[in-house]
Amino acid sequence: MSELGDVLAALEASGGRGAALATVVAVEGSTYRRAGARLVVLADGEPVGNISGGCLEGDVVATAREVVADGQARLLHFDLTADDEALWGWGLGCNGAIAVFVEPAEGAQALVAALRATAAGDQPSAVVTVAEGAAAGARIVMSADGRVEGRLGPDHLDAAGRRLALEALATGTSGLVTVDGDHRAFVEVLRPPTRLVVCGAGGDAVPLVELAAELGWQVVVVDHRPSLLSAQRFPGAARRVRAEPLRVAEEVGVDERTCVVVMSHNFPRDRDYLQAFLARPPAYLGMLGPRARLERLVDDLQAAGVAVDSGALDRVYGPAGLDLGAEGPQEVAWAIIAEILAVRRGAGGGSLRERTGAIHGPASLIDVTA
Repeated sequence: MSELGDVLAALEASGGRGAALATVVAVEGSTYRRAGARLVVLADGEPVGNISGGCLEGDVVATAREVVADGQARLLHFDLTADDEALWGWGLGCNGAIAVFVEPAEGAQALVAALRATAAGDQPSAVVTVAEGAAAGARIVMSADGRVEGRLGPDHLDAAGRRLALEALATGTSGLVTVDGDHRAFVEVLRPPTRLVVCGAGGDAVPLVELAAELGWQVVVVDHRPSLLSAQRFPGAARRVRAEPLRVAEEVGVDERTCVVVMSHNFPRDRDYLQAFLARPPAYLGMLGPRARLERLVDDLQAAGVAVDSGALDRVYGPAGLDLGAEGPQEVAWAIIAEILAVRRGAGGGSLRERTGAIHGPASLIDVTA
C-alpha cells in the first residue's frame, strides 16, 4: 500500500474521531516534501504518514494534539531559511519554508472520499480548502465534470472557491492562495495515479506488477493465456485482461496517463503489441530486450506495410528502463519503474548531483496513489 493509502486507512479506521490531519499546503525553496504530503495524528498510536522526513513531525504532532482537543484548525509556518533555524531544534538544513494546515480529521471526510474516488477512477478533481480565516476547515470538491460538493461559507466566498477550482482544473496548478481578502485557501488538483499496462504475464512481470501496485498505480496485466492471469499470481493488479496482442490497445484503452511495458518474450507477439500501441501511443511504451531487437520489430512492421509514425516512436523506450546495471527481474523492474517516473515527471533520470537548479519543479497536479 502507498503512503497515502496508509494515511487514508488510518483516517477511515478512526472515523475522524480523536484524530487530526496535517497537510503540507505550500513550500518555498528546498524542502523534503512538497504540497499535498499528509500526516495523520491519532489520539492513541503512532502518527501515520510523512511531511518532512521526521524533522518537523514533533512540532506538528504537538499542534495536532491541540487541534484534537479544541477542534480549531491551524495553519503553521516553518521558515527553515533563517541562519538560526538549528537553534529551534529543526536542523533541516533544507533552506526552504513550509506551511502546514492542521485540521480535525472529522471535517476531512469529503477530502478522504475525493482522494479515494480519484485513486480508483480516471478523472481529476479539484479540492479547495480554507486554511486560514474565519472559515478555516471549510472545503469544496469539484469533479472534472463541474459537479461540486460542500461549501466554503457565505455565497461570495463559496463563489470564489468554485472559480478557483475551475481554474485549477483548467491549468493543472495547485497552491496556497488568498481568497476574498482575509482568507487563505489551499487549492489542489488531484489526478488519478499512473496506469501501467503490462503485456506479458511471465515470471519477470510479477515483480514489476508488485512494485507498481505498491506505489498505488493502477496496473493492468494482459496476456493471451488465461492460466497466467490469476489473482494469486498478480494480487496487486486492478485488472487482468485476456486479449490478443493486435487488439490490446482497444481492449484496455489508452489515455494520457497510460504507460505500457511489452515483455512477452515472443517476437511475433511483441511485434503485434508494438503495432497496436504505435497506432494509439501511450505516454510511455517500454520494450524489453536489446535495441537491435526493437529495430527488427520496427523493420518487420514497415516491411509488412504498417505505417510507423516518427512521433509515436519518440514515446518508445527500448531497451526499457534506466541504465542502472540491473540484473534479474526485480532490479530490472525497479529500472523500468524509475524510467516511467522520470518520463511522467519530465525528469532526466540521471544522478541528482549532476542536476543544476532545484530538485523539484513547480507545483502542479498531485498524483493520488492510494
